[in-house]
Amino acid sequence: MTHVLDGNAVGDRIRAELRGSIETLADAGVTPGLATVLMSDDPASETYVSMKGRACEDLGIESVHQEIDPDAPADELFDAVETLNGRDDVHGILVQMPVPDHVDSRAILRSIDPVKDVDGFHPENVGRLVAGDARFKPCTPHGVQKLLEAAEVDPEGKDAVVVGRSDIVGKPMANLLIQKAPGGNATTTVCHSRTQDLAEKTRAADIVIAATGYPGLVDGSMIKEGATVIDVGVNRVDADNEKGYELVGDVDFDSAKEKAGVITPVPGGVGPMTITMLLYNTVKAASIQESVPVELP
Repeated sequence: MTHVLDGNAVGDRIRAELRGSIETLADAGVTPGLATVLMSDDPASETYVSMKGRACEDLGIESVHQEIDPDAPADELFDAVETLNGRDDVHGILVQMPVPDHVDSRAILRSIDPVKDVDGFHPENVGRLVAGDARFKPCTPHGVQKLLEAAEVDPEGKDAVVVGRSDIVGKPMANLLIQKAPGGNATTTVCHSRTQDLAEKTRAADIVIAATGYPGLVDGSMIKEGATVIDVGVNRVDADNEKGYELVGDVDFDSAKEKAGVITPVPGGVGPMTITMLLYNTVKAASIQESVPVELP
């Protein structure tokens, strides 16, 4: 039978283990603090930030939230980040993307103190990841690694295909899979919009990770029998229900489930892991900044 990976259950287990790390910090008089900054009126962004705040509260992490008018000058966002960089009670800073067009998103990511960059997007942290000395692994790819571990799928020696080359998921995911380290050692191919015969590549893969933003792009005909399929996509499509829409992944779940040995659903797969690993990185950041060693799951 196909093993459908429950991201909520895996995330809950990791959060439970993080409580021990937070208690160690508390014994040293430290409360991890995460600051989120929102410069958008996008409902999805507002929802994500709210979910992160609730997750922090539940775990005992101090949550600081700041909202900036999307029409305000870009300097307001940079000033807010600079202030948070200087706050000793804030160990992690997350600027919710996307930001308005008049704000240089790359520049705002560079403005975050690398030791507080719990998203792992600052160039210094990207470089450390590529070099095999990661300070913070980006949350979604790290969450995928934890899901593979929970399913007892070891990438070592396997053929992996990452569909998508974004800075947030595709590129760091490929980097993690090729690392000479636990959770890595895979032979990894990165596919994208210019790839010819995508199905040929995915059918040869032991592990397929789809992260493109195109609903149902990967279906059962593109999956090798028994492969592990991780669906990072979250897409809103029209549906005949009360909401008028439903959330689906980049993988056609029903057809892929018939072929896959392990598969993640949408929702309830990778999504919960992203927030869990953000909490993980915040605890790690507090440990680094306060020089209090902790055991991390």
